[in-house]
Amino acid sequence: MVQQALNAIVQTLRGISAAVRSRPRIVLAAAGAVTAFNLLAPIVVLSIARKPVDFFTFNPWLRRLPEYLHSTEPLEKKLSFVSNMALGWASADNAGGEGVEWGFVLDVPTLGRILLTSLVFGTFFALWSYRRAQGAASVPGFEAARPAGMAGAVTSVVGLTTGPCSLSGCGVPVLPVVALAFTGLSSGTLTLISELSRIGFVAILSLMTAGVLWLGWKAGSMPARPVFRPAAGPTGDQPMFTPGPSPRDT
Repeated sequence: MVQQALNAIVQTLRGISAAVRSRPRIVLAAAGAVTAFNLLAPIVVLSIARKPVDFFTFNPWLRRLPEYLHSTEPLEKKLSFVSNMALGWASADNAGGEGVEWGFVLDVPTLGRILLTSLVFGTFFALWSYRRAQGAASVPGFEAARPAGMAGAVTSVVGLTTGPCSLSGCGVPVLPVVALAFTGLSSGTLTLISELSRIGFVAILSLMTAGVLWLGWKAGSMPARPVFRPAAGPTGDQPMFTPGPSPRDT
């Protein structure tokens, strides 16, 4: 039983490695597209549903990060600070000019979640293309995996969170972007949407990860394609078969 599990793990990793190495452009293109979408979609959604964005900046303190990392602060404190550090934010002011209508903060946990999601989707599409080249296009349900993956990439944005007072520190709970896009909702409804968004994000990422493992296991079960090279003769420097004369030579 243990040996079978180990063989399955090795087979899955072999398939994933082969797909990623043979489809690096697909991995980078898909991961880049998912990253860009997750970074831009919250700002676009909130700009359309609430108020257009009127401010964006990176954290000015980032220029002092190398100095802080080389300081005498305890390592535990450094890790705690850096792991929750804000990298940049976008916001829109209230119509009256006082306070913030909405704010989207890109911090280290959010960026890590986006990169992890992008890597999963990039690997998924590389495996899909690799399995198609292996002849799996005729397998029932295989062609449906691609649009399903695209739909998952689009809906992955539901897990991103923001808050109307993220930048002014007024204590409003962090909310999912999809909830903040609607006004007039009760606090109970917002809490429900917040919980559903977290559950939905975990479900999407889990399903895509399962898809990657399944495609990797199937890809690893296929024998590697042989690499055909010109055969060498007995001396090692001449081909085994000498090509015949060209019709132009006669």
